[in-house]
Amino acid sequence: MSFPFSRVMSAATATYGVYALVQPRHLGKALTSNPFEQGSYDSWARAYGVRDLAISAVGLLGRTDRVVTTAMALRIASDVTDGLLLATRAGDGATRAKVLGVTVGWATLNTVALVADRR
Repeated sequence: MSFPFSRVMSAATATYGVYALVQPRHLGKALTSNPFEQGSYDSWARAYGVRDLAISAVGLLGRTDRVVTTAMALRIASDVTDGLLLATRAGDGATRAKVLGVTVGWATLNTVALVADRR
């Protein structure tokens, strides 16, 4: 199988990985309006960026179904875990809903891509 949808999602996630490394403050700004707290999320954003680039590289360059499927499963699990972790840090319900919407939404898109590719 060629996994075209999974590879597109891997490329999109790699784009986010680069963004997270170049603009790490985006995460803190999304979670809090307090500029002093925003910086505390820069390390998280950089870690997410490195992780997303690594998993995306496997998803993009994997030569077997099993390798691409594993990369996608890791991507989905990472998104769900990120959502749960970041939601606990959100200061209010609206921010929590935004965080969960983005992370669970991305996990859902990755799941749909993987399921479509495996058919």
